[in-house]
Amino acid sequence: MLDTLVQNMGLLCSRHKRGNQANTEENAHAAEIERRIEQETKAEKHIQKLLLLGAGESGKSTIFKQIKLLFQTGFDERELQSYTSVIHANVYQTIKILHDGAKELALSEAGSSKYGLSADNKEIGEKLSEIGGRLDYPRLTEELVQDIQQIWKDPAIQETYARGNELQVPDCADYFMENLQRLSETNYIPTKEDVLHARVRTTGVVEIQFSPVGENKKSGEVYRLFDVGGQRNERRKWIHLFEGVTAVIFCAAISEYDQTLFEDENKNRMMETKELFEWVLKQKCFEKTSFMLFLNKFDIFEKKVSKVPLNVCEWFKDYQPVATGKQEVEHAYEFVKKKFEELYYQNVTCDHQDRVFKIYRTTALDQKLVKKTFKLVDETLRRRNLFEAGLL
Repeated sequence: MLDTLVQNMGLLCSRHKRGNQANTEENAHAAEIERRIEQETKAEKHIQKLLLLGAGESGKSTIFKQIKLLFQTGFDERELQSYTSVIHANVYQTIKILHDGAKELALSEAGSSKYGLSADNKEIGEKLSEIGGRLDYPRLTEELVQDIQQIWKDPAIQETYARGNELQVPDCADYFMENLQRLSETNYIPTKEDVLHARVRTTGVVEIQFSPVGENKKSGEVYRLFDVGGQRNERRKWIHLFEGVTAVIFCAAISEYDQTLFEDENKNRMMETKELFEWVLKQKCFEKTSFMLFLNKFDIFEKKVSKVPLNVCEWFKDYQPVATGKQEVEHAYEFVKKKFEELYYQNVTCDHQDRVFKIYRTTALDQKLVKKTFKLVDETLRRRNLFEAGLL
């Protein structure tokens, strides 16, 4: 009986020992998880959150792609190849818009023959318009390229293209039409330039983490940039991103003062941008948030402003030209810049006038300019952080 009692006590001790060992391992595992969570939380605190906002077609997504090219590893071959179908779709969509637009203009301007396609091109135009209306587009071939080039050169299509601002013709039209032969090659792989010109409407939220001076340099901040769709139906997705934002980068396409929205052809794009900027400024969660305003698409603006008066836009109706050439371009730009400055200060209370507000002239397709701009943004935000820490 004594032996049995000793044996039972031994078993109990053994179980207790194994239980202690299991508890020790479990506690060590829990401690490791806690340590990792603490490390990640600390790391997250050092990441600055940037929100890229703006109306549809403002160039936000091109800025986003430039960041990937400039401050990350860029696009690998698989990613580049994935843009082939997008670029081919852009070509077909452009031709459809121009073909259908020419027909509409010919009907609305009775007696005008300049929007009528030549007899040889009518059948080709109908065929390409039908392709442009599909959900699945065929890959560009040499034969299709010949048809597209023939239609593109038709005087009626060129007359229609001259009124592209009325028809939602994408900015990439010229670029892709000039490169049709290359785009149709059997072994075609899009270049970085092609990808920057490619137009895909952003839906949902995409993000990227980067540092303008390199992630390994201690002096550089690390940023997480969020890009969201700019069309009206996408804006409800913005709200949940508004908390904890270091800076809002607002893109305004200043070349679009004579264009209407894709989603509402009765609404001027610049007026929509004005109202959207005003709405963003009034958000309570942005009271202490820095604002970086990118006056984008300056390259298109400088070509357009000498041909299309700035005062065609209701917001700019008080504009008066004073010169010609480059001097007039600068005068027009400064006028637009001042309008945005006034709008900003009209919507900022006395309590919040110390928040950072900077305006940058940008062309999203110009890599050197985008790089320079983001280095300036980085410098501004770092100075702001030092000031808030009492080090400046």
